[in-house]
Order: sequence, then C-alpha cells, then structure tokens
Amino acid sequence: MATEHASDRDDHGPGASGKSAEKGAGPISVERVTHQEVPAICALYKKVVDTQPGGLPVELLKGWQPTPLEFTSWMEGVTYFVARRDSKLIGSVGCEIRHGACHLVHLVVDPEFRRQGVATALLSTALDWARKSNAAVVWVDPLAKLTPAVALLKHLGFSEAGVLHKHMWAEDVRVFERTV
Repeated sequence: MATEHASDRDDHGPGASGKSAEKGAGPISVERVTHQEVPAICALYKKVVDTQPGGLPVELLKGWQPTPLEFTSWMEGVTYFVARRDSKLIGSVGCEIRHGACHLVHLVVDPEFRRQGVATALLSTALDWARKSNAAVVWVDPLAKLTPAVALLKHLGFSEAGVLHKHMWAEDVRVFERTV
C-alpha cells in the first residue's frame, strides 16, 4: 500500500518547525515498513528525541528511542508505515487493532521535514488501513504538551475524548478519536 501526497502541504505535525517545503522536492510516499528499515527508523526516533524541547522526563525520552531489537518487538501485533521523500525515510507511524478500534502509536516526523504534509500523509494512510481492517474508530493519545500534534489531530477531524492526568511519567495525556 503506497500513497503519495503533495510536498507543499502545510500541516501542524508534531513539533512542527515552521520550515516550508523546498521547491522541487519530490512527493511523499507512504508504505508498510520492512525489517531492513529498522535501523533507519531507530535513527529517526533518536533524531526526533534529540530535538525535543526540554521539560519532558528523561525516562519518557529514553522510551522513545528504541534499539533495533526493541523496535522489532514493537512490530509484533502492530503494522508500521514509513514516509519517504526522494528515498529518504522521514516519518513513521504504527497502527494496532484492539477490540475493533485502531490505536495509533509512535508517530514521528523528521524535524527537517515538518510542516510539509508528512504527518498528514502518515495519518491518512493509517486511517485508510484502519478502515480496511474494519476498525470502527481510530484513537491516539499524545502528551498534552505536544500542542502541534494536538492541533494536527483536530485539523484532521479527531475529537478529544478525554484527558488522563499524570498518566505517563507524571505527564498529562490527551485522548483523541475519529470514526472511520
């Protein structure tokens, strides 16, 4: 399953940097991940964590930087998609079906490619996959502090379903869902 999206889309991706798309950049393609891509995905997670603003618990940030072995274990029961532009891996998201609902996990976008439609392309593919997998709803639970992610989810038609106070390493988590 591969989808392509225009490279000049302005989205509110997690941690959006405000950089505009480069003129002449190729389209974004989104495909299912392969095991050969695991080291590149782990490097992407590390890059994203290394550019996070301060204030997040160290333990939480460590958990967001999987080793290749850890990421391989994340793949059990979870379907991951990667986004590429000009063959460069620039984003990833996981989808897992539980109780007729699709939970989105581990959404990341390379900081150099934010606000260029990468997160929108990944989430669009995830929504299509959830629909084809007969999920009734898609839900995601970002940290409340990740305001660009929250803005993107609202922009894409997700509704806030609740807040889990001090849920993850004493950080609030917002829960969003969207019917498919």
